[in-house]
Amino acid sequence: MEPVDNDLFLRKYQPSDIKIASEFLTTWLPFLSRDLCSDCVHVLSRRIRSLDSEHSCNTTETVSRDDKPVYDHNLEDDRFINASETASPKMSWADMTQEDGLNEEEKKVSEDSLRTPQKRKLSRDEREQYRFVNVKRMKVFSCYEKVKGRRVDILEGLELHTGVFSAAEQKRIVDYVYELQEKGRKGELQDRTFTAPHKWMRGKGRVTIQFGCCYNYATDKAGNPPGILQQGAVDPIPLLFKVIIRRLVGWHVLPPTCVPDSCIVNIYDEGDCIPPHIDNHDFLRPFCTVSFLSECDILFGSNLKIEGPGEFSGSYSLPLPVGSVLVLKGNGADVAKHCVPAVPQKRISITFRKMDESKRPVGFTPDLDLQGIKPLPYEQTTLNTPPAVAAIRPSRWGNDQNGGNYNSRGGGQRKHRESSRSYHHSESRERSPTSRRRGSSRHSPNTAYRPKVHSNNTSSDNV
Repeated sequence: MEPVDNDLFLRKYQPSDIKIASEFLTTWLPFLSRDLCSDCVHVLSRRIRSLDSEHSCNTTETVSRDDKPVYDHNLEDDRFINASETASPKMSWADMTQEDGLNEEEKKVSEDSLRTPQKRKLSRDEREQYRFVNVKRMKVFSCYEKVKGRRVDILEGLELHTGVFSAAEQKRIVDYVYELQEKGRKGELQDRTFTAPHKWMRGKGRVTIQFGCCYNYATDKAGNPPGILQQGAVDPIPLLFKVIIRRLVGWHVLPPTCVPDSCIVNIYDEGDCIPPHIDNHDFLRPFCTVSFLSECDILFGSNLKIEGPGEFSGSYSLPLPVGSVLVLKGNGADVAKHCVPAVPQKRISITFRKMDESKRPVGFTPDLDLQGIKPLPYEQTTLNTPPAVAAIRPSRWGNDQNGGNYNSRGGGQRKHRESSRSYHHSESRERSPTSRRRGSSRHSPNTAYRPKVHSNNTSSDNV
């Protein structure tokens, strides 16, 4: 592909404009590439990525694969800097996504504004607070089925969060996953960390990368049952993934009583899937999965059926947008099974879970970087806080299964009706439990689903 520096069309635009276009197009790539052939999707994806890689002027938003992140253990919140920039001020992810916009805002001041005092620049903490309060949470999921003779809402406890990671942050994470995959292929990771099974049939053989512990999906040759292996050489959680965990806890996606100490990366090729399962109780609730690269559907049901090679049917189909975080707890984690049908295009997911202390591997030591994480407050009372930040109020409380209480974001006073697939139009709203119709079920029946992979393995235990 011809370098974009030589493109006559792009010469008409400033690098800052091209960078904005790159982030916008990256976010909309799943929609723009829908129904295109794989070659066209590849060309379109490369062209969009080339805008960012060739014209990005601020290294705080994108990090090349050769840069090594440095984590400052003495800071209270997440700080990531490049090794080559250790002398510069340390920056959180809020800086990475907001700093360029603020600089551009200052450069575009008019002559009139130059005669007046300039608007105060938001601090790093204020920018992070602003992003935090604008994260959207969807909790209006319900689907009633008969379970052991009782009518049960099998989706109780599900939450879907969007806006937690910007397009630039998603790109950094995806690039790092590819780095890990390459290390695994070269044998640079521990024996049990990287697994790339032979694709002996359609959908079989997704790549997995495990950190913190090794989960055994089925009884192995040594007779070890499914669950966390007590003896198994795996790598510790990487620094970048620890920053993600701190973000999830700090921004109230996961409660501070259930900070993940393990994670698994799934790299799907087209047609790969995960069969119906309930996550093993070697892991506590809640746990969560972050989706990258492409949107896919996840199925829920107390009795999911395998219809054919890679083909599942169930009671409720939920789309997982790119960059979204799905939190599973309650009936949504322990009553309903879930599965990912064969994905239409390449996808990456990272599942973060906390191990039951009694199930931890021999010699496991808690990570000091993941201790004492404090969630951000919902309101700031200082005089310097922007009104948009200070106006947020918690709408209600939620309980995790480990006995801890934590706040839930959203506008609980704005009640509305929703279908299971309309979350992207109003995902910032919440309906209080009292506003639901008794016995209503807003589910998407799945009678003829995409081709997926047949499997008798029902203990995959990650999304």
